[in-house]
Amino acid sequence: MVSALCALLAIAAVVWAWPRMRGLMPRFGLAVCALLAVLGAGLTRINIFEMMFHPYASPGFGAADTTALDADDMVLSVTLGGEAHAFPIRAIGYHHIVNDVVGGVPVAATYCTLCHTGIVWKRVIDGQMLTFRLTGIRNGNALLRDEETNTIWQQTTGIAIFGPLKGRQLDLVHSDELTFAAWRAEQPRGLILKPNPEFVSLYEKKDWEKAIEKDDSVIDTSKTGIAPRELMLGIASGAASKAFPWKLVLSAKLIQDRVGADPVLVVVGADNLSVRAFRTDANTTFVRSGSLAGGLMMDAETSTVWDFSGCAVSGPRSGQCLLPLDPVKDYWFDWLNYHPATDVFRI
Repeated sequence: MVSALCALLAIAAVVWAWPRMRGLMPRFGLAVCALLAVLGAGLTRINIFEMMFHPYASPGFGAADTTALDADDMVLSVTLGGEAHAFPIRAIGYHHIVNDVVGGVPVAATYCTLCHTGIVWKRVIDGQMLTFRLTGIRNGNALLRDEETNTIWQQTTGIAIFGPLKGRQLDLVHSDELTFAAWRAEQPRGLILKPNPEFVSLYEKKDWEKAIEKDDSVIDTSKTGIAPRELMLGIASGAASKAFPWKLVLSAKLIQDRVGADPVLVVVGADNLSVRAFRTDANTTFVRSGSLAGGLMMDAETSTVWDFSGCAVSGPRSGQCLLPLDPVKDYWFDWLNYHPATDVFRI
């Protein structure tokens, strides 16, 4: 709107000034300025980011057995109202955003490969459903724009940083980043995002992380002694936050720690790639084992067996479930930028 108004004012200025100017060169200069103003206004309507990463306007979904994914391909999964949707990382990493409805809830599944963040936001503000598009990048993290108000939102935080809704924050929707095999085992009737045939050749390669890890970072992390693109599992709890080095998580298989005052459990799935985090109590000690029938870990106090979803499947506490948290796989530079006071887990 503003750019169009500027273009109209430039044309009006030319119309007014043209008969009042003498000589060819002044008129030529005036015409060039007006032309540049009009071209500039037109260019502001072109989304160069969507020219590089095309949106998925009408996403389609299919049963798990209709996809060509490998068992170890990662997916971003959401379950709401008894309905489960999965978004292959290599697909959503290209599109960056998929506007969807899961279990009757409008959501935006988002992924920024530059910072490795897969986050799902509820796309409703004050009863108004928003439709998001990729619009830019800030500090190495994707920016989203909603079509309804033209507000600009930060992908990592869900906070509006520019526009009519500046300062508002989207509601986080719980999601998991799992291997396709783990998701399919848990959600046999779930639906998975179909590749867009028009752009599937542009989707991220299976080893896309290797190329991203070599990119420079706009955030200086040298004072921390940690490389900017070291992958972390970030957990925030109230004002407190902690980053768990990803390689350490995969090696340890199970970590019990605190984020602020809250006891947390980080556990790696049986596939040794999927990771979940839960809030626990300070008096329970968990041990991970691959030999437990129907389970993944056992608590030392009651010998109750717990599965990867955080629920007790046998023993005295059978039927109880741990409270799932929302950890984020994030490169260190991005996590540090939005959590400057973060702790780092160390052995």
